[in-house]
Amino acid sequence: MHHDIELLTSLSDEELEALANSTLAPASQTRLDELLDKNTENRLDADGKAELECLLARVDQLTIVKTRARYTLRQQTESIGCT
Repeated sequence: MHHDIELLTSLSDEELEALANSTLAPASQTRLDELLDKNTENRLDADGKAELECLLARVDQLTIVKTRARYTLRQQTESIGCT
């Protein structure tokens, strides 16, 4: 396998699968949904907006990790000739 800084090579396949299928914690997802609804209705104060930005940043980071895990699994599968 070629050296690729995007690969999560220190993780097992099981860990990669868990990461690839991970989601935001239910309480965080519920809160995010509430804040998004309030934002749509223009009912967020400054603290609510800051909390929304923080949760959205967390979602972005989770998406990046999930993508890297999927990419690593795909690269490992391709390197051993599986499809």
